[in-house]
Amino acid sequence: DGKDPAILDRNPDDPLKQVEEEKKECRPALKDDPEYAKYFKMLKMKMPLGAVKQAMVRDGKDPTILDRNPDEPLEEEKKEC
Repeated sequence: DGKDPAILDRNPDDPLKQVEEEKKECRPALKDDPEYAKYFKMLKMKMPLGAVKQAMVRDGKDPTILDRNPDEPLEEEKKEC
């Protein structure tokens, strides 16, 4: 259902907003993620989007990552703090 079962291990008195902020801090933004930072840097250097997506395919990565907000963490990633 998309809910995080680890929430049950938290202090029930902690506000949910604080818990969500802590989760975001645990995961780097896409542009800072070691797995994808290289590709966002290529875009920053004004390389064509198609060329960068092709490089991702070549490297076995999902090129649709580039269509996401680079300042947000990758949602599928489940890193523990």
